[in-house]
Amino acid sequence: MSWGSKIGRALSMLLVLATACASVAHASATLLLEEPYGKLGFFTATGHAAVYFSGICAETPLRLRPCEPGELGAVISRYDGVNGYDWLAIPLIPYLYAVDDADDIPLYADSKLVNFLRDQYRRKYLEDIAADAPNGTTPGGNWYELVGTSYDRTVYAFQVATTPAQDAAFIEKYNSSVNHSHFRTVSRNCADFVKDVINFYYPKALHRSVVADVGITTPKQMAKTLIKYASRHPEVELSRYVIPQVPGLESRSEPVHGVVESFFKSKKYIVPSAVVSPIFAGCVAAVYVGTGAGRFDPSRHALVYSADRDLEKPLGAEDRRSYQLELNHLLGTSESRQWSILRSDRLHRLLRNAMPDFDANGRPVFHIRNGAELVSVGVAESNLFSDPAASSFTEQLVEARLRAELKRGVPKASESDVTHDWDLLQELLNKSDSEVAAQTHHPIPVSQTRFQLSRSGDRP
Repeated sequence: MSWGSKIGRALSMLLVLATACASVAHASATLLLEEPYGKLGFFTATGHAAVYFSGICAETPLRLRPCEPGELGAVISRYDGVNGYDWLAIPLIPYLYAVDDADDIPLYADSKLVNFLRDQYRRKYLEDIAADAPNGTTPGGNWYELVGTSYDRTVYAFQVATTPAQDAAFIEKYNSSVNHSHFRTVSRNCADFVKDVINFYYPKALHRSVVADVGITTPKQMAKTLIKYASRHPEVELSRYVIPQVPGLESRSEPVHGVVESFFKSKKYIVPSAVVSPIFAGCVAAVYVGTGAGRFDPSRHALVYSADRDLEKPLGAEDRRSYQLELNHLLGTSESRQWSILRSDRLHRLLRNAMPDFDANGRPVFHIRNGAELVSVGVAESNLFSDPAASSFTEQLVEARLRAELKRGVPKASESDVTHDWDLLQELLNKSDSEVAAQTHHPIPVSQTRFQLSRSGDRP
């Protein structure tokens, strides 16, 4: 064997070892604590739990396999009423955003677009799980929870390290087990599933609370016990991040609670209880205070997730206020709440009559009627600038996204996110003002143009 061949073989072995080490370093299981939303959030605020694996992928929704290089892994979860299955696996990006490619994630969404994206994904990948209704329309059931969860709610992630050997054992166990649902709210719910999964990797790491949750396994309790376990076992390499809810017209999700905490903080429950039985209400208050149920903040020390960059720190309060002031100045708008509501209502009216669709490249768009003309507005960054005729609509979508990111509350964006969207808006404004200047045959200052257009109502 020549020296060149030997060197080549050695380099190949080093490359294989480096790849193996990288896979070991990045293998992880992540507990997803998902906030409640909608009608279910009104009655119970316990939310949902699932597990995301960076090294385990979905060969099908019912069969697992090791991930290939470059794949992002899959989310495995338990839902009641999904064709009788106990668990299903969905690739990460579709689970969060109901699209295949991160470049096609909508910057802003409403319920029609969300329902459209979910149904198109179902028709493409989940027909065996959720077949069409007899008349060919979208079926009922909880299948929709499997895709696009980030349109409905904020998700908190608690990541722990795993090894390829552990992942291989998990794949073998779950592929060979009977996947048949015996869902029970009290003893076999989504949080019980997560408990069993994490305990497979770290035995006895998670457990339910008999006092704070009256024996029901809850997503919040699973997150709390994982953090507590990690504090005693640094080898799990716990890290925390938040996956923000996608900005849009969908209602924002609510804070996640345990059972007693949910009862105590809900006026519709605790007030009647205090009237009927002050002793019982006092006991509830004592349990709430004694267990420290309200002190756990899932967003504490959390970085911010984005599908197209690494985890980063959330935007600070001072920076957020500065961006808000600059945004108002850039658009030449009043800072009053009434003016913000007026601009928001205008966007709502536009989207109320818009129809979601895909463009020729399979990227999401809104079809919006502008007088006699039908305009296709790209809503993902990959097609945001595809139609110059839609620039005024696109400006409003990006502005609405920025304003949502700059609201107070749980982390919604990092500084990189806001800076990126700020640059997008400025690029749109510059293009728009160039077109206005060209039409009038003389230059118009940017600030003056924005002020006149925002006041005139010439734009939809």
